[in-house]
Amino acid sequence: MSTRTERGLDRLVNFSDATVAIAITILILPLVDLAGDIGGATFGEFAAEHSGAFVAFIVTFAVIGRFWVIHHRVFELVRDYSSPLIWANMLWLASIVFLPFAANAVSAQSSRDGSFDAVYIGTMFVTTAAMLLIDLELGRHPSLMAEGGADQIGLTRSISVLVTLVVAGVLAYLVPSVGMLWVLLLFAAPLVARVLRAAVPALRR
Repeated sequence: MSTRTERGLDRLVNFSDATVAIAITILILPLVDLAGDIGGATFGEFAAEHSGAFVAFIVTFAVIGRFWVIHHRVFELVRDYSSPLIWANMLWLASIVFLPFAANAVSAQSSRDGSFDAVYIGTMFVTTAAMLLIDLELGRHPSLMAEGGADQIGLTRSISVLVTLVVAGVLAYLVPSVGMLWVLLLFAAPLVARVLRAAVPALRR
């Protein structure tokens, strides 16, 4: 069995934070490219012409920020790691890195057939599923967490986000004119979590 040290855990967390920072920075690049074509336009004219790119940046920045906060809260409780935890975290990171492409693709498409919206929301579904895998691994091995940490890890959070994303995906398909703004329903996930805890006794923790 390989030796696992506190430095190894620090590298895992620092690598994750750096990857998220790069992904969230890449979001601005499409707007940086568009800025070269401003010419004599006012900011209002420029923003109106490229409103899709601005919406993609703002919404996806908020979404990635929300995912990072959840990830940060979980790993604040982690004191050791395992191979399954590393690979579940890698899946989480892969989906985060893919989000800027999905966001840019949604904002750049000339027609709304819903396929890129599905890719965008599907990517976030993978992000949440990966966090659920992380929760499950920590739940199976409480020794990976600080004392009392296991009591703060539950499945309700991830399940509520998955449910919210399914609803957002259905609404995006039925009302494509709203586009990626449907994903802002993610911020209603805590309300969904409370409903799930009330309806499913096993999730009350």
